Amino acid sequence: MPDPGRPLPLTADPAFRFCPRCAAELPGPRPVRCASCGAEHWRNAKPCAGALVTDASGRLLLVQRALTPWHGHWDIPGGFCEPDELPADAAGRGGREETGIQGGVAGLVGMWGDRYGDGDDADITLNCYFTARVVGAVTPVVDPRESLDARWFAADDLPDRIAFPDHAREVLETWRSGSAPAD
Repeated sequence: MPDPGRPLPLTADPAFRFCPRCAAELPGPRPVRCASCGAEHWRNAKPCAGALVTDASGRLLLVQRALTPWHGHWDIPGGFCEPDELPADAAGRGGREETGIQGGVAGLVGMWGDRYGDGDDADITLNCYFTARVVGAVTPVVDPRESLDARWFAADDLPDRIAFPDHAREVLETWRSGSAPAD
Protein backbone atom coordinates (compact mmCIF):
# COMPACT_ATOMS: atom_id res chain seq x y z
CA MET A 1 0.00 0.00 0.00
CA PRO A 2 1.34 3.50 -0.82
CA ASP A 3 2.37 5.94 1.91
CA PRO A 4 -0.94 7.59 3.02
CA GLY A 5 0.82 10.95 3.29
CA ARG A 6 1.72 10.95 -0.40
CA PRO A 7 -0.62 11.03 -3.39
CA LEU A 8 -0.92 7.87 -5.43
CA PRO A 9 0.80 7.87 -8.79
CA LEU A 10 -1.65 8.66 -11.58
CA THR A 11 -1.60 5.06 -12.78
CA ALA A 12 -2.37 3.44 -9.40
CA ASP A 13 -6.08 3.20 -8.64
CA PRO A 14 -7.34 -0.36 -8.16
CA ALA A 15 -10.81 0.78 -6.99
CA PHE A 16 -11.52 2.64 -10.25
CA ARG A 17 -12.52 -0.26 -12.53
CA PHE A 18 -15.66 0.95 -14.32
CA CYS A 19 -16.39 3.97 -16.51
CA PRO A 20 -18.61 6.52 -14.70
CA ARG A 21 -20.16 7.51 -18.04
CA CYS A 22 -21.22 4.11 -19.47
CA ALA A 23 -20.36 1.56 -16.72
CA ALA A 24 -18.12 -0.50 -19.01
CA GLU A 25 -15.11 -2.17 -17.41
CA LEU A 26 -11.99 -0.10 -17.95
CA PRO A 27 -8.91 -1.68 -19.54
CA GLY A 28 -6.51 -0.44 -16.87
CA PRO A 29 -5.80 2.15 -14.20
CA ARG A 30 -6.08 5.89 -14.84
CA PRO A 31 -5.21 7.70 -16.97
CA VAL A 32 -7.31 5.58 -19.30
CA ARG A 33 -9.68 5.84 -22.27
CA CYS A 34 -12.86 3.77 -22.05
CA ALA A 35 -12.96 1.29 -24.98
CA SER A 36 -16.78 1.40 -24.97
CA CYS A 37 -17.63 5.14 -24.99
CA GLY A 38 -14.24 6.81 -25.51
CA ALA A 39 -14.37 8.87 -22.30
CA GLU A 40 -10.97 9.72 -20.82
CA HIS A 41 -10.49 9.37 -17.08
CA TRP A 42 -7.71 10.96 -15.05
CA ARG A 43 -6.82 10.99 -11.36
CA ASN A 44 -6.66 14.76 -10.91
CA ALA A 45 -6.46 16.44 -7.54
CA LYS A 46 -9.68 17.96 -6.18
CA PRO A 47 -9.25 21.63 -5.32
CA CYS A 48 -9.92 22.66 -1.71
CA ALA A 49 -9.53 25.97 0.09
CA GLY A 50 -9.24 27.08 3.67
CA ALA A 51 -9.29 30.41 5.50
CA LEU A 52 -6.85 31.23 8.28
CA VAL A 53 -9.28 33.63 9.95
CA THR A 54 -7.81 35.90 12.61
CA ASP A 55 -9.45 38.41 14.94
CA ALA A 56 -8.19 41.80 16.12
CA SER A 57 -6.14 40.07 18.85
CA GLY A 58 -4.35 37.88 16.31
CA ARG A 59 -6.08 34.68 17.40
CA LEU A 60 -6.85 31.97 14.83
CA LEU A 61 -10.30 30.44 14.33
CA LEU A 62 -10.42 26.62 14.11
CA VAL A 63 -13.35 24.23 13.86
CA GLN A 64 -13.71 20.80 15.44
CA ARG A 65 -14.80 18.36 12.74
CA ALA A 66 -18.13 16.51 13.03
CA LEU A 67 -17.38 14.55 9.85
CA THR A 68 -15.01 11.78 8.88
CA PRO A 69 -12.20 11.71 8.13
CA TRP A 70 -10.65 13.21 11.26
CA HIS A 71 -13.86 13.38 13.31
CA GLY A 72 -13.27 15.34 16.55
CA HIS A 73 -9.98 16.86 15.37
CA TRP A 74 -9.45 20.61 14.92
CA ASP A 75 -9.37 21.92 11.37
CA ILE A 76 -8.92 25.12 9.40
CA PRO A 77 -12.35 26.27 8.13
CA GLY A 78 -12.87 25.60 4.43
CA GLY A 79 -13.77 22.83 2.05
CA PHE A 80 -13.91 21.61 -1.52
CA CYS A 81 -14.27 24.16 -4.31
CA GLU A 82 -17.61 24.15 -6.11
CA PRO A 83 -17.54 23.86 -9.93
CA ASP A 84 -16.32 27.15 -11.41
CA GLU A 85 -15.54 28.55 -7.92
CA LEU A 86 -12.15 30.15 -7.36
CA PRO A 87 -10.21 28.91 -4.31
CA ALA A 88 -10.28 32.32 -2.57
CA ASP A 89 -14.08 32.39 -2.91
CA ALA A 90 -14.33 28.80 -1.62
CA ALA A 91 -12.19 29.73 1.41
CA GLY A 92 -14.54 32.60 2.30
CA ARG A 93 -17.66 30.51 1.70
CA GLY A 94 -16.33 27.54 3.65
CA GLY A 95 -15.41 29.74 6.60
CA ARG A 96 -18.89 31.32 6.66
CA GLU A 97 -20.69 27.98 6.35
CA GLU A 98 -18.69 26.31 9.11
CA THR A 99 -18.50 29.17 11.62
CA GLY A 100 -21.09 31.81 10.72
CA ILE A 101 -18.26 34.35 10.65
CA GLN A 102 -17.64 36.59 7.66
CA GLY A 103 -13.95 36.79 6.86
CA GLY A 104 -12.39 39.17 4.38
CA VAL A 105 -10.06 36.90 2.39
CA ALA A 106 -6.66 38.48 1.78
CA GLY A 107 -3.35 36.88 0.78
CA LEU A 108 -2.49 33.38 -0.35
CA VAL A 109 -0.53 31.48 2.31
CA GLY A 110 0.34 28.59 0.02
CA MET A 111 -0.78 25.30 -1.51
CA TRP A 112 -0.31 21.79 -0.15
CA GLY A 113 -1.21 18.36 -1.53
CA ASP A 114 -2.84 15.66 0.59
CA ARG A 115 -5.42 12.87 0.54
CA TYR A 116 -9.03 13.02 1.75
CA GLY A 117 -9.60 9.73 3.53
CA ASP A 118 -7.74 6.45 3.67
CA GLY A 119 -7.18 3.62 1.26
CA ASP A 120 -6.23 3.36 -2.38
CA ASP A 121 -9.37 5.17 -3.54
CA ALA A 122 -8.91 8.26 -1.30
CA ASP A 123 -9.29 11.53 -3.17
CA ILE A 124 -6.11 13.44 -3.87
CA THR A 125 -6.55 17.09 -2.91
CA LEU A 126 -4.83 20.37 -3.69
CA ASN A 127 -5.37 22.58 -0.63
CA CYS A 128 -5.09 26.36 -1.06
CA TYR A 129 -4.94 28.46 2.11
CA PHE A 130 -5.63 32.16 2.47
CA THR A 131 -5.41 34.65 5.30
CA ALA A 132 -8.68 36.29 6.31
CA ARG A 133 -9.59 38.99 8.81
CA VAL A 134 -12.92 38.94 10.67
CA VAL A 135 -15.57 41.28 9.32
CA GLY A 136 -18.42 41.81 11.80
CA ALA A 137 -19.29 39.47 14.67
CA VAL A 138 -16.53 37.36 16.22
CA THR A 139 -18.64 34.76 18.04
CA PRO A 140 -18.67 31.59 15.96
CA VAL A 141 -21.92 29.71 15.35
CA VAL A 142 -21.32 26.18 14.09
CA ASP A 143 -23.40 24.08 11.75
CA PRO A 144 -23.70 20.81 13.77
CA ARG A 145 -23.78 18.79 10.54
CA GLU A 146 -20.17 19.88 9.86
CA SER A 147 -18.62 21.08 13.12
CA LEU A 148 -18.79 20.11 16.77
CA ASP A 149 -17.24 23.38 17.97
CA ALA A 150 -15.39 26.48 16.79
CA ARG A 151 -12.89 28.40 18.91
CA TRP A 152 -10.30 31.13 18.75
CA PHE A 153 -6.72 30.02 19.53
CA ALA A 154 -3.61 32.06 20.28
CA ALA A 155 -0.59 31.20 18.12
CA ASP A 156 1.20 29.61 21.08
CA ASP A 157 -1.86 27.62 22.21
CA LEU A 158 -2.95 25.64 19.14
CA PRO A 159 -4.54 22.23 19.82
CA ASP A 160 -2.59 18.99 19.34
CA ARG A 161 -5.34 17.02 17.58
CA ILE A 162 -5.18 18.57 14.11
CA ALA A 163 -7.10 17.17 11.12
CA PHE A 164 -5.14 16.39 7.97
CA PRO A 165 -1.81 16.56 9.84
CA ASP A 166 0.24 15.61 6.76
CA HIS A 167 -0.16 19.16 5.51
CA ALA A 168 -2.17 21.18 8.08
CA ARG A 169 0.62 21.25 10.66
CA GLU A 170 2.87 22.90 8.07
CA VAL A 171 0.11 25.38 7.19
CA LEU A 172 -0.33 26.29 10.86
CA GLU A 173 3.42 26.61 11.36
CA THR A 174 3.62 28.92 8.35
CA TRP A 175 0.88 31.07 9.91
CA ARG A 176 2.41 30.93 13.41
CA SER A 177 5.91 31.83 12.18
CA GLY A 178 4.62 34.94 10.48
CA SER A 179 5.66 33.77 7.02
CA ALA A 180 2.05 34.01 5.82
CA PRO A 181 1.29 37.23 3.94
CA ALA A 182 -0.05 40.10 6.03
CA ASP A 183 -3.73 41.02 5.69
